[in-house]
Amino acid sequence: MEFADLKEKASKYLPPEKLTLLEEAYNYAAAAHAGQMRKSGEPFIEHPLNVAMTLADLQLDAATLSAALLHDVPEDANISLEQIDKKFGADVAKLVDGVTKLSKLALGPAIEDARRPGGNASLRQAENLRKMLVAMAEDLRVVFIKLADRFHNMRTLQALSPEKRRSIAKETMEIYAPLAHRLGIWELKWQLEDLAFRYLDPRHYRQVANLVDSKLAQRQNYLEHVSAILQGEFEKNGLNVEVSGRPKHLYSIYQKMEKYASQGKQFEDIYDVLALRVLVNDIPDCYHAVGIVHSLWHPIPGAFDDYIANPKPNGYQSLHTAVMSLGTTPLEVQVRTYQMHHIAEYGVAAHWRYKTAGKEDVNFEDRIGWLRQLIEWHRDMRGAEEFLESVKTDIFNDQVFVFTPKGEIKDLAKGATPIDFAYRIHTELGNRCIGAKANGRLVPLDYQLKNGEVVEIVTTKKDRGPSRDWLNVNMGYIKTHHAREKILAWFKKQERTENLDRGRELLEKELKHIGIKTVDRDALAKTFKYENTDEFLMAIGYGAVSVHQVSMKLLSQQEQPRVVTPPTQTTKPTSQSSVSVMGTGSLLTNIAKCCNPVPGDDIIGYVTRNRGVTVHRQDCHNILHEEERERLVSVDWGMPKEELYPASIRIQAWDRVGLVRDVSTVVAEEKISILSMTVTENDDKTTTLAMTTQIKSLSQLTRLMAKLEGIRGIISINRVGADGSRSG
Repeated sequence: MEFADLKEKASKYLPPEKLTLLEEAYNYAAAAHAGQMRKSGEPFIEHPLNVAMTLADLQLDAATLSAALLHDVPEDANISLEQIDKKFGADVAKLVDGVTKLSKLALGPAIEDARRPGGNASLRQAENLRKMLVAMAEDLRVVFIKLADRFHNMRTLQALSPEKRRSIAKETMEIYAPLAHRLGIWELKWQLEDLAFRYLDPRHYRQVANLVDSKLAQRQNYLEHVSAILQGEFEKNGLNVEVSGRPKHLYSIYQKMEKYASQGKQFEDIYDVLALRVLVNDIPDCYHAVGIVHSLWHPIPGAFDDYIANPKPNGYQSLHTAVMSLGTTPLEVQVRTYQMHHIAEYGVAAHWRYKTAGKEDVNFEDRIGWLRQLIEWHRDMRGAEEFLESVKTDIFNDQVFVFTPKGEIKDLAKGATPIDFAYRIHTELGNRCIGAKANGRLVPLDYQLKNGEVVEIVTTKKDRGPSRDWLNVNMGYIKTHHAREKILAWFKKQERTENLDRGRELLEKELKHIGIKTVDRDALAKTFKYENTDEFLMAIGYGAVSVHQVSMKLLSQQEQPRVVTPPTQTTKPTSQSSVSVMGTGSLLTNIAKCCNPVPGDDIIGYVTRNRGVTVHRQDCHNILHEEERERLVSVDWGMPKEELYPASIRIQAWDRVGLVRDVSTVVAEEKISILSMTVTENDDKTTTLAMTTQIKSLSQLTRLMAKLEGIRGIISINRVGADGSRSG
């Protein structure tokens, strides 16, 4: 790339005197980087030039483009910020300083290290993300440059080692692509996702690419045909429009394929792989154009979305509809104005032009309102990791929009509950919440709110505070990290002695529940990174550490006596897409009956002599005592797939009328099937229920067990293997 290309693009919207500043910045950077080469083998100046070109596509101001050209000069050419300030002014120097500081922050340089004992990469990632977002609130242009910088680095990622490529791609998918989405910069968002997808999951990337390429010519011919038909129909109705094909990007197609596979559908059923975009002059023409499309082809029920009346949080506006065109072919049509299209492609960056030009843009503050909210939460967060979790769950997730009884719109993370809504309004409202209504009807507190609902919170006048059950992730009472932080804060304010006693009581109950008589509590506290036992017990008491986390940690350390699996038992074959064996080709895999692993369990494979690979839980007693360790192989669950797995549960309860009915009702409410159940009456007036269920994942099983614990008279619940051995 040459500077002339950048200058030509920038000249389309910048005045001549600003182009002079840009040329001076380029010449200065080219001299500073003279003789330097990138790992990809290209001259170093290519990198800042490409970053500036991306920002010119967004039509950002001359200071931003100049800072992009100079952003690596302080680090790589030993030139001070004072020199840049003197040469190019305070605004450019401030931006270069901001980008230089962000470049030193590796948001996920050692993601894998975070999983190792004593690793603190996750903490560094969280703290650095916090700093980046705070810097972003001060001047968005810093993050525009950082996004463009990451975009070019992703395009040249092939020059790095496989481990480094994967680490950077993971960081891009988790942080930078969602950030571009939140800022509404669609053009960068989809490219960052596709580039990250290529390195994170190369097998499925090639699979999707091949599917798309195999029918490319056929799809192009089809879109040209329907575009001509539609253009003619618009002309008949006196509508001046621009019709074009809209590309569907690889990662987006992959996500749709995953969703459709769970519904038993194929690639050909994805209706928005074939898509048209219609650009019109004003909003009335948008609705007129959709009416013409619907009169021409039959609309698909439930596939119409009005993002003009209800814009997305990042400011995106458009009308989306899907029709059965030419009889049987599904087709998506997006209709928007030219201005909406520009904002859809460039997001907040498009509004920045109006802001810097001194023009009033009443929507600008609304479009970055989520960022202001995030910085407010940042002041309340106890630490960097809590902040990272809040960003990922409350800000980067999909949103749902609901109304207060007064008609105010509140946006929450998708899956949010009435409790999340209550804490979003006010902490005290959440603490006093005892019930909720959605559109006037009573709903349970774990109800997932839907778009457009009017939500009303029912409160108590007593100062009772939140329930500890709300903190149980398996109960589904809260979705947002914001609500969790507020609930934890309430419990932390309670008396130290009360939390200590409560934590001790919960721990002792859980130890009895999983059948462990003695445990080194000081060592256990240090495992969870607490200085002493009292702090650890208090954390359990106010909910920062759940007893489920404790039991999982203890059970993973337990070594149980070996029980030989009877040779007459058969194992359930699984498809190659359910479990994948590392470093091999296609192998038959089977689920071990001794421990019945389910998706979510940590698993390991055992190479049999004539039945392929048998998949066990890593804490299975047979695996722990296996003498032929060379026959153990690494496996993982591979592609998510809707399969059912047997899971056995043993329940000890006080005998009473209606016990079996209550257990069966809870299982049915969780949409889980019971394969078998036996009931044994004991001499001590207790009953033992042994049942085998069909579940999809470990999280579903854990949620079921948590729900069953709430039934009156339940003493203990354990998951057991098919041979009757308890597994926690």
